[in-house]
Amino acid sequence: MGETISDIASELNLSQKIISDNLSILMEENQEYDIRRPLYVKNWEPKDFKLEATTMWSFKQRGNWATHSGKYRGNWSPYIPRNLILRYSKENDVVLDPFLGSGTTLVEAKLLKRNGIGIDINPSAIEVANNNLRFNKNNQYHPKIYNTDSRNLEFIDDDSIDLICAHPPYANIIKYSENIEGDLSLLDIDKFLDELCIIAQELFRVLKSNKYCAVLIGDTRRNRHMVPLGFKVMEVFLNAGFLLKENIIKEQHNCRATGFWYQRSIDYNFLLIAHEYLFVFRKP
Repeated sequence: MGETISDIASELNLSQKIISDNLSILMEENQEYDIRRPLYVKNWEPKDFKLEATTMWSFKQRGNWATHSGKYRGNWSPYIPRNLILRYSKENDVVLDPFLGSGTTLVEAKLLKRNGIGIDINPSAIEVANNNLRFNKNNQYHPKIYNTDSRNLEFIDDDSIDLICAHPPYANIIKYSENIEGDLSLLDIDKFLDELCIIAQELFRVLKSNKYCAVLIGDTRRNRHMVPLGFKVMEVFLNAGFLLKENIIKEQHNCRATGFWYQRSIDYNFLLIAHEYLFVFRKP
């Protein structure tokens, strides 16, 4: 083909190291390989899927159709963006995920024939997402992915987005990098909320009027007491100009409710957090 590793890395938005490492391994094994080969997919759709109809969402199986998996720490169940995309958008709409992570939202956008835009400040997340999107279906809807900061969306026009699906880090509960400047997962709660204000204002700017922005967030504990991070985030988006359309309780099924954590909850008199909030905001 005459393409260099640099050419392929640029085309796929992957690091040259990942390209080089994979090619080196395969050359040692005397194999031919196209790193752009589509991933094998066994099941394209969830089995017996039904659109959620109440404000209580509970998914005992997180979902493993298409390229979805739970390997990326902290990613949300694909049932969540699937429900949001089907309820609040239509085919050919533009769906934005400002905290791309492993690309769950954009996988669903592509499967459901939406035009996806994904943003993440962490280049490692970009690589994972690009790989998860390497499947051969609805290729005309292949999304645009940017390794940049969601506090500055100057490359997105005002009033141009049809739906926003956001699953931000829960402050510094899970740190996704060690020292990336601007990474919200490195910030304490107060600083996290300050920076999220800037992002909420940008999301309000780019979203079309009368369209929706959904945000999944959970609470945490500090010094044995609850910190209502969910409600604090809700206030951030309300102050940015959004109206609250729905407040959905999403049950968690991956919390360790037995053994060590169960006993600690009794010994230290606290309850294990087993829910998150899915706020659906509307831009008036």
